[in-house]
Amino acid sequence: MTESPAIHATEVGDRGPRVIFLHGLFGQGRNFTQIAKALVPELRSVLVDLPNHGRSGWIETTDYEVVADVVATWLRTTYDGEPPSHVVGHSMGGKVAMVLALRHPDLVDRLVVADISPSSSEGAGEFEHLLDSLAGLDLAALTRRSDADEQLAQAIRSPAVRGFLLQNLRSVPAEQQSGQGAGFTWQANLALLRDQLDVIGGWPEIEPVDGPFDHPVLWLAGEKSDYVRPEHEPAMRALFPRTRLATIKGAGHWVHSEQPESFVSALRVFLLV
Repeated sequence: MTESPAIHATEVGDRGPRVIFLHGLFGQGRNFTQIAKALVPELRSVLVDLPNHGRSGWIETTDYEVVADVVATWLRTTYDGEPPSHVVGHSMGGKVAMVLALRHPDLVDRLVVADISPSSSEGAGEFEHLLDSLAGLDLAALTRRSDADEQLAQAIRSPAVRGFLLQNLRSVPAEQQSGQGAGFTWQANLALLRDQLDVIGGWPEIEPVDGPFDHPVLWLAGEKSDYVRPEHEPAMRALFPRTRLATIKGAGHWVHSEQPESFVSALRVFLLV
């Protein structure tokens, strides 16, 4: 059994039902900060760094059942005796959220799955390119964060994508630097993520603990994204029969950052009914 690592989380708000946010690949809990602030004061949010990301500990696998169990252990320890949480997961975090609900249904009240399906996801080639580009950075040669942005500019043309990825670059205090003087390191476990992209892009053959998850589920799709397609719907409804599908107009895969007002509105309507 995988030892549970330290989980880093930040709370936003101090009243109302608790909402756990689970980010996608390369992300961190803080990616949902503006969404969480917009939900105050009716809801209090918990922004989680998943294992192998952000300030949470590393484990030796990206297996969704293992990661969901790590989150479940943390939830039981942190909120022992409290009511179950609403859970919102985007992309990879959406898969973690779905597995969490199926394996630990007592911990989840309402579930929001943002632009992902319970199926294998396409696009591994794009993520391979991004990870290879990050791995190719000469960290020892960096004197400032902007140096990394310049090095990546040719391989990754989008400034927004580069900025998102470079959130994972952490400066190292001078007293902790190696003899080579490397002033930066990666927070995310990039080598493991690259090696296990097939696992991250896949979907486990999961046996729900108590059968299908029989709580309300909001399944959000980006209008311009193809991560949620009509052929995914039977599998989604078989596991989550009380699913309601909604589309965020004008959004691609990053629904919460591309159309934040619509995303917040959908959460409010669903979670505060």
